[in-house]
Amino acid sequence: MRHQLFQPLIRRANLTLASHTPTTSEADLIVTPGRLPPFLPTGRLRAVAACALLLLGAARAGQAQSDSQWVESHLDTWFRGAERSAPGTWGIAVADQEGRLIWSVRPEEPLVPASTVKLFTTGFARSILGGTARRPTRVVGTGHLNSQTGEWVGSWALELNGDVTFERAEGSGPTLLDLAQQLANAGVRRLTGPLQVQSADGPADAVYPDVWSSRHRGRLFAPLIGPLTLHENVVWFTIRPGARVGSRAILVDESPLGISSIVTVTATTRRGTRSRLAFSARPGGGWVVSGTIGQRAGARRYSATAQNPKLVLNAAWSYALRRVGITWTATGFPPAGPNTPRVLAEVNSPVLDSVASEVNRRSLNIGAELLLQWAAGRGAQAPEALMQHIRDITGYQNGVHLVDGSGLSSQDRVTPSTFVAYLAKFPMTSAGRNFPQLLPANGSGTLRRLNTGFPGSGVVRAKTGTLSDVSTVVGYLGRADGVLLVSLMYNGPRPWAARQAQWRLFRELGADGVVIPADSTPDASVQLGGEPTAPPVWWQRPAARADSAH
Repeated sequence: MRHQLFQPLIRRANLTLASHTPTTSEADLIVTPGRLPPFLPTGRLRAVAACALLLLGAARAGQAQSDSQWVESHLDTWFRGAERSAPGTWGIAVADQEGRLIWSVRPEEPLVPASTVKLFTTGFARSILGGTARRPTRVVGTGHLNSQTGEWVGSWALELNGDVTFERAEGSGPTLLDLAQQLANAGVRRLTGPLQVQSADGPADAVYPDVWSSRHRGRLFAPLIGPLTLHENVVWFTIRPGARVGSRAILVDESPLGISSIVTVTATTRRGTRSRLAFSARPGGGWVVSGTIGQRAGARRYSATAQNPKLVLNAAWSYALRRVGITWTATGFPPAGPNTPRVLAEVNSPVLDSVASEVNRRSLNIGAELLLQWAAGRGAQAPEALMQHIRDITGYQNGVHLVDGSGLSSQDRVTPSTFVAYLAKFPMTSAGRNFPQLLPANGSGTLRRLNTGFPGSGVVRAKTGTLSDVSTVVGYLGRADGVLLVSLMYNGPRPWAARQAQWRLFRELGADGVVIPADSTPDASVQLGGEPTAPPVWWQRPAARADSAH
């Protein structure tokens, strides 16, 4: 049975065969269900109907053959040009919606897939957890509330579980302020004791994966990975010149809120527009901005990965508590209380489908790694579980070797045929419902440059992968004669040229394409778009600070 995903395209292709106006003799042979032509005996009618069916079947077969030949011809011509512009190792598999290969080049060649691995990871997480699963972040405590003083009597801790949307920029996910407000609403006015951080499934830490290249360390796309995650484990802030020559530069924007307490600005304001600024990390965490900034120079934005996420969490939590009027004495020990653990406050991530959509749309490495940890735990068993999922879906025992969930490791290998088999078979499973809709559409996310040459957005649903010597595109291409499954993989010295060639092919094959339909109307609780939610009403940009020694 054909999957619902492809039925609208199949029906549309079939209807084109009868789209012309029939002649008088043809019209005489059209049989309306439930009504027989008055001038034909029943026996003759059966014979005519049988002939009509045979002719229609032959026409459809001829049309399918013609479409297939057209695709093959375009692929032959395209590949000759692609090889010239981007010499290297190509692996290509183009299949019909059932997964049958139409055209290929080295379809069984194991190649570095880069971020197209995220396609597997999001499918795997959906299979294990379900599309509506959410990740909680909590304040937990053992003790009781003194209703007279508002003091929490007992121990308390923040429980972080690796929600990549937690404390995202501009209030677009659950926040520390949400947790602090819940405490305040419950009557808490005072907390005592240093910040304790825990996780529901092991140590609350964040580490740099040892399977990632050391040259990526410190880059924004490769932050520390683990349950201890807030603001995607990166920070950013903006400084501008002070009001007077000689005054300190001013920190005017920050995210997450509160990190100004761990940023030291020693840069001073000078005359003119020229600036000589230096940005450096402090040992143990925090940052320093030094040098000079021109009085008429524009504001400067700085971004960095958090090498000590707990320090960032401490600063942001302190800010959130102050914002809602809770006094936190971080020194000493909390007073003893009853030994009954409680959840004092809790926020939850968006549903998994929304997170998965954003991970694919933005190609978010930390998001993919945290989805894999959520589904399979931490350690070597997680990528092994992911590979087993791929084997179970595709039926191939070889063709995939993965050591992470994001594709950032150069040790990963996948064959083009494995990709197209997964694209064909995963949507046929119960967990694969609407799976193509979790991939970016042409003109959006990492496919934003693929915004021209198509009848509309959604003709292509695909995932890209890019490294210094890798360019891959894997996904679905909607055509009137059916959905094409496309895996274009290039490993070589000219990934930019390869990407331009890959875009050209998608534009050629999709010029008269159709939007890939969803299986059916999604549940109201499932947000498939993955777009950030609107900032909450409490979100306000901090006002410019006076000159200070921070």
